[in-house]
Amino acid sequence: QVQLVESGGGLVQPGGSLRLSCVASGIIFSNNVMGWFRQAPGKQRELVAFIISGGSTNYADSVKGRFIISRDNAKNTVYLQMNSLKPEDTAVYYCNAKGIVAGTGTYSDSWGQGTQVTVSS
Repeated sequence: QVQLVESGGGLVQPGGSLRLSCVASGIIFSNNVMGWFRQAPGKQRELVAFIISGGSTNYADSVKGRFIISRDNAKNTVYLQMNSLKPEDTAVYYCNAKGIVAGTGTYSDSWGQGTQVTVSS
């Protein structure tokens, strides 16, 4: 069973920074795609950024130049460094993992429980 546990959300002032973390278990971490999505009230869930096992990354236009996604395969952890935060970044942020479940060989598309990020003065 794949489990994703996020941490690092909170309240921050505009222009501030936060770093989100997501620890994955039950998945072959070194051979998967890890991503961060977010969902603001009344809006659909949207992709923020993703990183593949080789380290290539992709970002939504709205966060390019401000957010950085990274991964530590030794710790089975993916990070989202968020800088120059804006009120419109306020949302619940979800970790996502797409890959092979360890020990089963089956494909999994899994989500964390989400962590709230609020940008407000």
